[in-house]
Amino acid sequence: MNFIKVFLLLVFVCNYSLLAQSDTLQYELEDIMVTGTRIEQKLIDIPFSVERVDKTQWQFSRKQGVNDVLQTIPGLFLQSRYGNHDVRISIRGFGSRSNSGIRGVRILLDGIPESEPDGQTRVESLDFTAISRIELVKGNSSSLYTNSPGGVINFMTDKYFPTSFALIDNEIGQFDLRKNGFKVGIFTPKNRFMLTTSYENYRGFRQHSNEYQTRLNSVYEANVTDKSKILVNGYYVNGLIKLPGSLTLEQYQTNDSMANPQDVSRDSKRISKKGRLGITYSIDFGKENFSNKVEVIGYGTIKNLDRTAATYRSIIRYGVGGAFRYVNKLTFGGRKKSKQRTNEFSVGGDFFYQTGPISEFDNLNGQKGDVLENLNDETISNVGFYALDQLSILPQRLSLLVTGRYDRVTYASQNLQGSFQDTSRLFDKFTPKFAINLKLTPKIAFYASFGLGFDSPAFNEMDNYPLTSDGGLHLINPDIMPQKSQNIEAGIKGNLPPVKKKFFTNTFAEITFYHNKIQDVIVPFNVNGDVYFRNAGKSKRTGLEVGFSTEIVKGLTLKSAYTFQNFKYSEYFAGVDTGGILINFDYSRNIEPSNPKHFASVDLSYRYTFKKKYTAFIKGNYQYVDNMFVDDANTAKTEAYNLYNGQLGIDLNFSGFRILAYGGLNNITNKKYVGFININADIDKELIVRRYYESGAPRNFFGGLTLAYLFKR
Repeated sequence: MNFIKVFLLLVFVCNYSLLAQSDTLQYELEDIMVTGTRIEQKLIDIPFSVERVDKTQWQFSRKQGVNDVLQTIPGLFLQSRYGNHDVRISIRGFGSRSNSGIRGVRILLDGIPESEPDGQTRVESLDFTAISRIELVKGNSSSLYTNSPGGVINFMTDKYFPTSFALIDNEIGQFDLRKNGFKVGIFTPKNRFMLTTSYENYRGFRQHSNEYQTRLNSVYEANVTDKSKILVNGYYVNGLIKLPGSLTLEQYQTNDSMANPQDVSRDSKRISKKGRLGITYSIDFGKENFSNKVEVIGYGTIKNLDRTAATYRSIIRYGVGGAFRYVNKLTFGGRKKSKQRTNEFSVGGDFFYQTGPISEFDNLNGQKGDVLENLNDETISNVGFYALDQLSILPQRLSLLVTGRYDRVTYASQNLQGSFQDTSRLFDKFTPKFAINLKLTPKIAFYASFGLGFDSPAFNEMDNYPLTSDGGLHLINPDIMPQKSQNIEAGIKGNLPPVKKKFFTNTFAEITFYHNKIQDVIVPFNVNGDVYFRNAGKSKRTGLEVGFSTEIVKGLTLKSAYTFQNFKYSEYFAGVDTGGILINFDYSRNIEPSNPKHFASVDLSYRYTFKKKYTAFIKGNYQYVDNMFVDDANTAKTEAYNLYNGQLGIDLNFSGFRILAYGGLNNITNKKYVGFININADIDKELIVRRYYESGAPRNFFGGLTLAYLFKR
């Protein structure tokens, strides 16, 4: 399909939705959201581009990766590596540098960071059967959260259910996808408990790409008093994922399902065991509608990760963290409520300390050898404090938000074998942000902001190599610096009135423009199959995000999202090793790789309810992704592609029992496309072995069946 036609279609019907009801599409600007500003605000009052997605949005979808549940959101670009849970998350270009894991976007689970102190995140623990809602803030959030220049995503565990229940959850799919789980919820007026356990197995559509995951998620919330509550949540995950690696263009064109022979010989894989326990206590107090709030969080994590590449690396991490925040809400001014001004002030801080040894052995076809090559101890810590104030200048019309955060991130690496390679680095930065929110009508608002961003490198991005200023002597790269950015954003959002009260109801529209200047952009590059990182000078990113959602008639909804991106290096001289000689290549004015200029998604769904007990559902989805460069040198680019997906389901309720059955087909036309780009994967400049390409999933079906029983209250 010609993209211009798609764009013209989107101009008229572009939309996206945050589903808040089980039977219709609804975006309620009166709903409360806390992720974006660390204080409770209505969506219409938040001066950022925000999203809220309810679990009913993905109940008929495949639920393996983030891309399965977050499809139609402007500015959010997702690349699944092998069709499993390992998904690159990129918002406005932040996160696209990551060839493994997530960078530049803060990932939270019930407000507790899944992201490590250095900003690196893996999401093996996410089980979407256990998640009830997802809140997203798109754009610079460095003034409130560490390492979040791209935004924040908060996955919220299911704990607000009206009655006790038990269910069995099953999902099957092509390429031997099997997922079986059990979920139970216990409800009393003052207590709520939820537990899920699941096992997932997937062979994968590429050779050497099978995985399994065993997950346990639980949450307990109790009302200690009418004004206070305590939340205890935890999870455990144990899994393995094999890595087929990226391919050259010739390999991809010949057989895109093959694995990289080098990764097969190494039996490249990740074996992970991870657990976390967190406790949150909050209390409201004050004479004026509980105008004060205090929240305290404490948590601990343990992670054991084995990874095979050129060597067999075993990583053990012990982490402990905490956070606190105080919120004060003040009302003053005129006697009438409509003339009263409000002021919300919040101050808080958080810390995360993580340490543990890394053992590196020789790799014998995927098995740990007897030769200990390296034994290091790595410690990362982050301490940050923030303050926030939102003042109502014109009551219920105009507000000013001022936020600022100071972060101090430290890294220390010690060689436990007695050499003199020990080293440490420290990065700190104060990042302010200013935003205004102007209500043009009670349901339409204009917002704008300016702020600074800060993103420190992940620990594995600081691995030293021979071309640095110390010749690779120490364990930590002495040259790499954090990314720093200046971010401008402006937009308009709101609900539009229906036509004749029954057509085009629940209509929501938003347009957001942003312009970011990034200094010391962190980019990956490859030397003999090993990935290192360096700073790439300066980059300018300009973008436009458009969304619009509507219920055309009762039950028939249309959602779409369109994103335009123009990301260019404004100054970049890359040092390239050419046979032992370092030569600087000028990549200034080149396009940043793995960032399409245009991408879009459109959903059309219909939901029909029979006698208020039986509901049938059908949905079609269209996705367009423009071509992308694969490296900083802009030597090659992928082809643009269109994907068509479909799903249907039925929801039956009777006498306390509930049966949910669904099925679907992804990539209906069996389009061959590059689903993931391994950026700058030049194995050797002299050999010109360039492995950038990883195929997206071919046509595949999926289906699921959920059996539940709801106990009477």
